[in-house]
Amino acid sequence: MTIRTFQFAILLAALAAWSCNSSISKNIYPKELEDHVRFLSSDDLKGRMTGTEGDSLAAVYIRDRLQMAGLEPLTGDGFQRFEISDKVIAGERNFLSVGDQYFDPKIDISPFSFSGYAEHTAEVVFAGYGFRISNDSINWDDYRDLNVKGLWVLLLRGDPEPNLSVSGFIPFNGDRDKAMLAKDMGAAGVLMVSGPVNDNSDTFSSLSNEAWPVGIPVLRIKRNVADRILSAKDKTTAGLENEINTSHKPVGFSTGVTVKAGSEVIVTKSHTRNVVMVLNGEDENLKDEYLIIGGHFDHLGMGGPSSRAGDTVAVHHGADDNASGVAGFIEIAEKFALTDNRNRRSIIFAGFSGEELGLLGSKHFTENPPVDLSKVNAMINLDMVGRLRDSGSLQVGGIGTSPILKELVVSLVDTNSINLSLSEEGSGPSDHSAFYGKDIPVLFFTTGAHLDYHTPSDTWEKLNYQGMASVSDIIFNVAEKLANDDKKLAFTEAGPKQEAVRTMRRQGVTLGIMPDFAGNIKNGLRADLVTPGKPAALGGMKKGDIITAINGKSINNIQDYMYRMGQLKHGETISVEILRNGKKEVLLIQL
Repeated sequence: MTIRTFQFAILLAALAAWSCNSSISKNIYPKELEDHVRFLSSDDLKGRMTGTEGDSLAAVYIRDRLQMAGLEPLTGDGFQRFEISDKVIAGERNFLSVGDQYFDPKIDISPFSFSGYAEHTAEVVFAGYGFRISNDSINWDDYRDLNVKGLWVLLLRGDPEPNLSVSGFIPFNGDRDKAMLAKDMGAAGVLMVSGPVNDNSDTFSSLSNEAWPVGIPVLRIKRNVADRILSAKDKTTAGLENEINTSHKPVGFSTGVTVKAGSEVIVTKSHTRNVVMVLNGEDENLKDEYLIIGGHFDHLGMGGPSSRAGDTVAVHHGADDNASGVAGFIEIAEKFALTDNRNRRSIIFAGFSGEELGLLGSKHFTENPPVDLSKVNAMINLDMVGRLRDSGSLQVGGIGTSPILKELVVSLVDTNSINLSLSEEGSGPSDHSAFYGKDIPVLFFTTGAHLDYHTPSDTWEKLNYQGMASVSDIIFNVAEKLANDDKKLAFTEAGPKQEAVRTMRRQGVTLGIMPDFAGNIKNGLRADLVTPGKPAALGGMKKGDIITAINGKSINNIQDYMYRMGQLKHGETISVEILRNGKKEVLLIQL
């Protein structure tokens, strides 16, 4: 037994002891909610990063607690397993040579995480910052007099206005965007170098954990490598950076130097799982219909890009986000299980992993449903329900996703003690969005964000457990109605369909779709929702269409889509190639 296996076994034993010591009762008590939160947000689980031991322990804890209450596995052992892309690492086939000079792949060159796996021997063309911009404020074309087809393109990173916090170049200066443009221009591969103004230390940063390959090799190279290539023209990286930044004019030329280079990146996979348990319905006519109640149990681990604590490396406990929601639905499950004549419909209690990485768990559930989704009456999502303030403000989203939901929620809440903040919208940055995208009515309960959100300070002692109990009782009462009413809810679209996701930057124009952010479709981007009255809908696009190209240029993933949309203008008419039921079609859409 390895040390790591031994440590994991100890944690499992501690989990079992914790579960056994925590009582199960019909009523929802603050102390029981606190017990759940204290375990899930403890240092032992190290922030529950998706794919880690802490994530796994949380899943076991939730499954075991629900099983103790009398719930049964919906499938197999109560888990729905899936893989996630864990991290991107450099492979063994990253190399670059100029003539007889070979550069060190561990010091002088590094692939980008979005690099393709290929190698080429070809001449190098210097194309400045790699821009083609034509708008009201900038007219700049680094490729104007250059032919780069089948060649390596050498580009400066950044832009010619590095000291301006507001610049028209900023929306176009991303490394991946530059690589995509070079690919569109016919380049076989891209070499990128930082001038001393852009990065005086000339250091390589760690590879991003998001790959989204562009299809051609893209290498980051040190200045000594670039200067070796440029020396044939008596140029240097620093000199060219200074020349372009000073003159504010594009500079490009053929170096006359042939480079042999290639790149390889490897995407490692981790295993994780959703928790899927069911309390079977008691009505012969309704037991094959379902209510889903759940929330995510993953968090940020020791920090990372989503942390609001900067470079801090510490346990991000995630007590409110979202140990609170998990504690709530565990106690709601126990109350249902111990209540007579409790639920005519079957109730699925689901804990989702991967929410912090982009709703991965809930997307996997809805893309690989263990039950017929057309039989789901509604989905209730609990996310951050632990900070009910003195104002008693409870936010409820999704009330417009079925005609009766607003009246139902309001009728079951004592507004003398709870101030309801209602939103009709069915989409949002949490797991209910995945179900809304499948035409399922949703309700999203939260007590809102706070200064501890996504920091190590989101700890168990800061939660309002009496408030959590009140919120959980409200959700139970709503769920009881949805589990027992004779008539199945009707679904209605509610609010804008563009999902609020941080990575959707600089969208000057929009098609009016909610893209498949989880990347379930390869070599294309699926429209999970199409908003009526918006350009895509007016142009004939339908929910489920897979976009494969815009204006003849390929779309393989969400990042490609963002890049292509960033190049378009209001009023422009574009051609959009789609796959619909396996058949290719072309739509003309006016933006």
